[in-house]
This record gives sequence, structure tokens and C-alpha cells, in this order.
Amino acid sequence: MVVTGRSMDSDAIQALKERLGADRVLTEREDLIPYGFDGTAAIKEPAACVVFPQNTDEVAAVMRLARERGLPVVTRGSGTGLSGGSVPVPGGIVLCLVRMDRILELDTANLTMLCEPGVITKAIDDAAAPHGLFYPPDPGSMKISTIGGNVANNSGGLRGLKYGVTRDYVMGLEVVLADGTVCWLGSKCVKDVAGYSMKDLFVGSEGTLGIITQVLLRLLPRPKAKRTLLATYDSMENAARTVSKIIEGQIIPCTLEFLDRRTCQCVEDFAKVGLPTEAAAVVLMETDGHPAVVEDEAARMAEVARENGALTVELARDEAHALRLASARRSAFAALARIRPTTILEDVTVPRSRLPEMVRYIERMAAEHGLQIATFGHFGDGNVHPTFLTDERDTAEMVKVEAAMEAIFAHTIALGGTITGEHGVGLAKKNFLPAQFGDASMDLLRLVKRSIDPAGLLNPGKIFD
Repeated sequence: MVVTGRSMDSDAIQALKERLGADRVLTEREDLIPYGFDGTAAIKEPAACVVFPQNTDEVAAVMRLARERGLPVVTRGSGTGLSGGSVPVPGGIVLCLVRMDRILELDTANLTMLCEPGVITKAIDDAAAPHGLFYPPDPGSMKISTIGGNVANNSGGLRGLKYGVTRDYVMGLEVVLADGTVCWLGSKCVKDVAGYSMKDLFVGSEGTLGIITQVLLRLLPRPKAKRTLLATYDSMENAARTVSKIIEGQIIPCTLEFLDRRTCQCVEDFAKVGLPTEAAAVVLMETDGHPAVVEDEAARMAEVARENGALTVELARDEAHALRLASARRSAFAALARIRPTTILEDVTVPRSRLPEMVRYIERMAAEHGLQIATFGHFGDGNVHPTFLTDERDTAEMVKVEAAMEAIFAHTIALGGTITGEHGVGLAKKNFLPAQFGDASMDLLRLVKRSIDPAGLLNPGKIFD
């Protein structure tokens, strides 16, 4: 899809300043630098102009101007994305929504929250907590990522096994389309099957179909209790078998996470949480719910872990101890990022039964290409994060990184998996999507895009060309 309009010029910039005010339109090179990239390594593009709308009407006004002038628009939140989804398009507008950061309504009668897209993810759960309510999705970037970005990428998190992903908590959306039209999709009704489920089309659309300006979220009653365990293993197979046996025993923990040996070594050096650095795998297990059920499930999970070869099983004594154990997983990326100049956090998902095979294949690719790859992720839902520790300035090494990534993605698909479980496609993975989807499905994606955004103004070049 090709954007046919002209690039950003002084007339367009002046028009944006008239609509928003000069203080909310950035055009100076030094000011634009932070908006030329997101959390994805080695993908950068200078921004031509960044604007900061403060309400839906202003977003619609920007889109009407963009349509008149044929200017591409890339929507951005905190810029924590890991697929290049918010990287600018040459000559276009970066529409940054961080100033639309209000929680508009907390409805305790219907267990919902209405908020603007710039609200930080953790702030949503923090606001719900005093009312005994809970917003489960917890991406690793939850302290800085925005809910609009979470919805656009259908973000997951550590609690995904039990509670699902962002899509499972979106009840309604306000969306601005490419021509400036404002639509409301969904409702507060638990049952609502009127027409197509249009809100679900926009969840995970990565800013290619419309701009999310309000989000209606479903909340849950806050769990009364939680127990945390950390088990260590001398083989990934034993760790994986433990996970399978826990689920086979009809226990669905809120968290089942793992770290490989390299990740354990880096985390222990960084966080000093007492991890055995020679363990082949560490599994973090958390259960939550009614106190009696939690105690029973924690005891059963510890027993299953020991029966399946755990070297050690540590049960958190109190909340502080639980936070220390959980930090072993939550600090993984920060710990690994200290090792080399460039850290590429990848994201693939396979059926749970294929996890040991997937991890072994990643280790094999690291050895074959002479690379440092650490692996951690969500054992409970099959989501693996092979993390490349490299240096993007080393051209020869980056060629090896690309070759290893291609092989890992191909193997993922061969195992019946998906090239992304939570990070999205964006720029980073669009070349691999056809291998997973096939021609007919790719044609359908393009048909949807052309129908809703016929001029190709919204985040062009992301997901597919």
C-alpha cells in the first residue's frame, strides 16, 4: 500500500500548530530524536513532526488534515514497543497520545474502567486496587507502557496463562478513523453480540486501522491471597514436565515462568536474589485466589515439582519474600541488557508440549552462529523470549543474528507456533508473517486494511507492505 500524498512541509506544520497550538507541535531536530525509534533494537527513522493532542476532537482534526494532504500518521505512546510498530514513516506525522492520560470513570457496579490511551498500564491496576478490583494484564513494561499501546499490540504478560491477554479485558473502544470519523465500538454489557465484533478487529491492529482514543476495560475482583514458589532444575525437560503435570492436575497458576542458565547467571549478578547459577532452568510459580485454595495449590505445585526432578523448591514466606522471588523473572531483561551494547528481545510461541524442543533449538542456533542468546519466558502458555546479546555496530555479527532469527521463526512455525505471542508484527517481523499465514490469509488482511484505510495513511508499512 502506497501513500500518495506529499511529505511534511511548512504549510502542513503551520496548519497543525493552528489546530493544536505551537507548544504541542515538535519540529526541531533535537526535540525529535527520542521519537525516531521505539524499544526495538536497530530500527530507526527520523521523525519529521511530532504532535501531542489532548482529546479526541484534536486527534480527529489531525487526521482530517492528514487526509487532506495525504500525510502518513504513526500513533505512539511511551515507545516501549518491541516490533518497530511506532517507528516514524518518512515525511509523516507522529501522533503521540501520552497527554491523553485521564482515567475517566471507575464503575464499581459494572466492574469497568474507562480511560484515555495515555494512561500507564500499572496506574490502571493501582486505581482499581482500593476498590478491591484487579486489572490482570501485566506486560514487562507495565510501569511505563500505555494502555493504548497495550490494546494496539494486544499485549500479554506474566499472568497470561490464567487471566489471558489485553483483548480479554477490552469491552469497548473509541476509535478515530483515517478520515477523522469517530466511532464507538462495544459496550458495558457482558453479553453483546450485535453485529460484527468490531472492537476486536482494532485490538492488536498496531495502529494500522484507527487511532484508539478511549478504552473501556473489564475489571475483576482482586484475589484475596497469593503464594509464590521458585523451583530449580538440572534440565529443561524436567522443568517442562513439571509445567505439564501441574496443568494436567487441573491447577491453573496465575504465573508459570522460566529462565535458562544464561539468564539465571545474569539475573543473579544483577539482582542478587539467590539463584543457583548452574541450574539449567528456574521456574517461577504463582497461584492466587481464595486463601484455602491458594494454600492447597501451592503445596500441590511444590509436590509436583519435586516429583519431576526439581533440585530445590522455595516457597515464599511472606509478601516481601515473594517479591524477591518474582524479581528473578521480572528483572531478566534489565539484567541481560547490561551484557552487550545491543539487546534484542524476541518473542515466539509454541504449543506447551514443544517448549523443550524449542529451547534446545534456540541453544543450537546460538552455537551454530557463535552468538550469545539467553532464553526466558512464559512456560505456562508456550511464549518464549530468545534474547540476543549483540552489538548492532558489528555488521558481521548482525548478519549472524538475522540468520539465527530467521531459522528460529521458521522452526517455530514448523512446530505449530506463531512468530509473535505478545510483541506484535510491526516492521521487525512483517517479512515472516506470510510463512505463518499463507497467501489467502494475507490477502484478507490487506482487504481489511484497504477497506478501512483506503489511502494507506495509518502506520503504513507495518504488519505488511
